[in-house]
Amino acid sequence: MDSPRVLSIQSHVVHGYVGNKSATFPLQILGFEVDTINSVQYSNHVHYKVTKGQEVLGSDLHDLFQGISGNDLIQQYTHLLTGYCRSASFLSELVGIVTEMKKLNPNIKYVCDPVMGDNGKFYVSDDQVKIYREQLLPLADIITPNQFEAEVLTGIKIESTDDIIKAIDILHSRGVSCVCITSTEIGDEARLPCFASRLNGNEKERFSLMIPKIDARFVGTGDLFAALLLAWLHKSNYDLKGSLENTVSTMQTILNRTFNYAKSIGKFDDDSLELKLIQSKIDIETPTITINATSIPG
Repeated sequence: MDSPRVLSIQSHVVHGYVGNKSATFPLQILGFEVDTINSVQYSNHVHYKVTKGQEVLGSDLHDLFQGISGNDLIQQYTHLLTGYCRSASFLSELVGIVTEMKKLNPNIKYVCDPVMGDNGKFYVSDDQVKIYREQLLPLADIITPNQFEAEVLTGIKIESTDDIIKAIDILHSRGVSCVCITSTEIGDEARLPCFASRLNGNEKERFSLMIPKIDARFVGTGDLFAALLLAWLHKSNYDLKGSLENTVSTMQTILNRTFNYAKSIGKFDDDSLELKLIQSKIDIETPTITINATSIPG
């Protein structure tokens, strides 16, 4: 039987694990063929004291896609995954690519991680925000924003669980069948709530998880989350509860391993806190459920 195949379009770093470097290995471990297009190529993520590299332009993305399309490879993809895009020209070209891929292969699942910012701070331009909100969002099957990104996409200020539900319903109304708000600040000092909702016919199934906080700044976690959720939804035939539990439990194992490594060497710098993905191969393949999802009525 052929393996599922993902086209993953997001950032790349030479050293460390963000973007495609964070997503590819877990997807491969879980049985996916992965083809990658890099939106940027950097030496490392931007929190290091020095970051060098190149931005891939919309014209470059167009050329790469024309090569894939010209060789009649589009129908091979079961999934499309997108993450951080540096420029509006790249993002605008991406809209055309998603539209074309869905036209040629109506069964493809598009997972959009709308990387726009966090904690009230934008990483992208106003033009990119508009493209996400008005053009990419209606094309997405699955979307994985953080709280700030969900607020930007919906125009709702999130301060309670009721606000989360309102925001999720707005995202559903714009055509997204599965919404996962990966992290929110409406929990307590020790835990971060995560919320997910899936349209199943005329019904909505909704779940929340409480994720223990780890006192460190990790990078690449959103990219990892989107890749794991994509994989487990596919492998479980869209069992949302089980997919969330596998995704979050795997992430917590990786983050705790990373944190414990940094603690063991007495350094909590950017390099020491690069995700320990390779060391977590077995945990990615066969996660132990450590966090359970709770059903939300309504």
